Amino acid sequence: MDKHNLTMVDEFILMGITERPELQAPLFGLFLIIYMISAVGNLGMIILTKMDSKLQTPMYFFLRHLAITDLGYSTTVGPKMLANFVMEKNTISFYFCAIQLTCFILFITSELFILTAMSYDRYVAICNPLLYMVIVSDRLCYVLVAITYLYSTCVSLLVSTNIFNSPFCGYNVISHFYCDGLPLLSLLCSNTHEIEVIILLLAAFDFISSLLIILISYLLIVRTVLRMNSADGRHKAFSTCGSHLTVVVVFYGTLIFMYMQPKSSHSSGTDKVASLFYTLVIPMLNPLIYSLRNKDVKYALKDFLYSNCSIKVI
Repeated sequence: MDKHNLTMVDEFILMGITERPELQAPLFGLFLIIYMISAVGNLGMIILTKMDSKLQTPMYFFLRHLAITDLGYSTTVGPKMLANFVMEKNTISFYFCAIQLTCFILFITSELFILTAMSYDRYVAICNPLLYMVIVSDRLCYVLVAITYLYSTCVSLLVSTNIFNSPFCGYNVISHFYCDGLPLLSLLCSNTHEIEVIILLLAAFDFISSLLIILISYLLIVRTVLRMNSADGRHKAFSTCGSHLTVVVVFYGTLIFMYMQPKSSHSSGTDKVASLFYTLVIPMLNPLIYSLRNKDVKYALKDFLYSNCSIKVI
């Protein structure tokens, strides 16, 4: 394809997950179930942490926003991906593609820093428990979340406007199941070096800064816990971090696998599987991890079901 053959692109064709027709129906059923569990789980977590009086603490405030970001980026990708399984032509309009990329970057970036704020919350709760409610005040929680969303919005708009204000060459096939930045860059006619540098710098800053704060928080937590004399105290301290630490390991582990491989190791199939994991599977797992490992959430769910559905949950 001649890169200088500029043609107005008004839609893109998504290659999807697989080109094998016999796999379309089973995969549609599988991902429909995953998305429905994810949507119900995260909506339930948002409602539960908003309504239950026992869950009105900073920890559950951040958990609610984690559920919002999970629901946000899974919904940005999931419904369109599911629709493409049953449509003859997997197309997405130019403007909807731009919106999808913008929303995806917004929510995935927000998740990085919501997880960071949650690690700071756990650090203060364990290392400075007497001043916890003073340090992690309602005002600080709102400021941290507001800064996260504001910064993520700026990042998403900066990346998407740079990509979609550049000329495309007429070749409109995206080798992915959603509008991601790197596959879109390969369709541009202009020199993409500047955009690639912007994406690389922003991604490196977001990933390294958030992960560094999380690691420092947990190193300080471990140091504090090891100094405790009581075995019960150590167990209780670690148990309060268990759900968050599990979510962090799964989320960052997937991102490291996805983006830290050498180029020679990358393949379209591997990238799609990794993308499926962090766009659909992780948003499904997060509410399950917190509901299964957290006694407060389990009790709040039982109370909610008992009082609203007249069902006694044993």
